[in-house]
Amino acid sequence: MSILMDIGQATRDGDQNQAAELVRKALEEGVEVERIIEEAFLPAMAQVGQEFADGVRYIPEMLLAARAMQSGMEVLRPRLAGGKLKAKARVVLGTVAGDLHDIGKNLVAMMMEGAGVEVIDLGIDVPPDRFVEAVKTHQPDFVAMSALLTTTMPAMQETIEALEEAGLRQRVKVLIGGAPVSQKFAVQIGADGYGANANDAVRLIKKTVA
Repeated sequence: MSILMDIGQATRDGDQNQAAELVRKALEEGVEVERIIEEAFLPAMAQVGQEFADGVRYIPEMLLAARAMQSGMEVLRPRLAGGKLKAKARVVLGTVAGDLHDIGKNLVAMMMEGAGVEVIDLGIDVPPDRFVEAVKTHQPDFVAMSALLTTTMPAMQETIEALEEAGLRQRVKVLIGGAPVSQKFAVQIGADGYGANANDAVRLIKKTVA
């Protein structure tokens, strides 16, 4: 088994220490950063996402795999600065104002990074004006919002309206998700897409940038 296959296996197994150690070993052997990401991490996370969609894996297992991938990416990060590897897309992500839940949002962020997407994570309890400022500053392709409470869902529409008022709405695709959110609600507030889970969110981005 090649070291790239070993990295992929460690990622699927959710073994953070092994993933990081194998990435260090691969770099020492002269394996290019791009190959580690594109031939180890991306296929591994794609498989994990598909297994979740098929009901073979569950959220805790997805989190473990995503964290293993992140541990390896931390080893690679210094090599990525100024490198030739270009992210497939850039996403500004956050849990909306009034909502302090971050597990789902964090999983989405990790899955997106695992798919080669650059993520600007604004954290939790993010008001509309912070999303607007982040769009101005980072010029993302997407704005992704999460809500776990029905009482905070209106903040999604308020954020879309704030983007419109700032003249930024046409620059980005808006994706929403979270337990109480639905496709019907996405259409109602004028969002561009709805992801029922982290894997769905990644698929939406891949479909758009393909």
